[in-house]
Amino acid sequence: MKKLESIQTVFESIENSNGNFTKHFHDTYAIGITNSGLFKSITSNESCLSYQNSTRIVNPGEVHHGDSKCWNYTNFYPKVQLLVDLYEQMFFEKKIPFFREHVVEDIHLVKLLYVFFQSVYTYSDKMLIETNMITILSYIIQNYTDHTKKYLPMFNDQKIIKNSIEYINDSLEYNLSLDELANNSHLSKYHFLRVFKKSVGLTPHQYILTQRVDKAKDLVLNGATLSDAGLEVGFNDQSHFIRIFRKMHGYSPKELLKKNNFILH
Repeated sequence: MKKLESIQTVFESIENSNGNFTKHFHDTYAIGITNSGLFKSITSNESCLSYQNSTRIVNPGEVHHGDSKCWNYTNFYPKVQLLVDLYEQMFFEKKIPFFREHVVEDIHLVKLLYVFFQSVYTYSDKMLIETNMITILSYIIQNYTDHTKKYLPMFNDQKIIKNSIEYINDSLEYNLSLDELANNSHLSKYHFLRVFKKSVGLTPHQYILTQRVDKAKDLVLNGATLSDAGLEVGFNDQSHFIRIFRKMHGYSPKELLKKNNFILH
């Protein structure tokens, strides 16, 4: 049996989140539990409430937003490769599983998540943490997979979008113009905007902000200061960085400095 690749996973535990979350997406899955409070979660397919002891699952690349009220939650962000490897071990096919249900009511899954998060936040034995993670992910794959896709890099099905994504991700620290992006794709600005938003679900500007914030988050969690992380990804104005981060995540990036709330495993 192929060994699961060791991939760093982000864990976060947030208290008292209030306000609107702007449209964004993650390159990873987002799986978590609401400990208390409410979160109105909105995707292109549905709008639903996440409340105490409900589980929330967001697919990679799935554009979502919402509104929180006294929301306390714990999430983890397993990378696509991790679930691809696990799916292959379970079904002998290299595919990406996608989940239809955005909010899941499953008391067994809730119990598994509580045990898992407790093992992570009490810094338990690494083997126990990994065992708990595999147990949860395999349970979700087995019971909640709606469909799968052939394993390819995200947005690889359209050459124009693939090239644009690569160009943007390689140039996050620069102030790209719409002219540059359109010219790189050999399209007019009008057609580039239309094709990009139809494929990605966000405007190029929204996508760039999402990628900048996510990269800055990773940098801070790996030891960078807020100011250095913001500058490295193209936020020359620290207050702008903090404002955009809060809109996407519902909390200030200063919360990242509270090491007990954020763990890399």
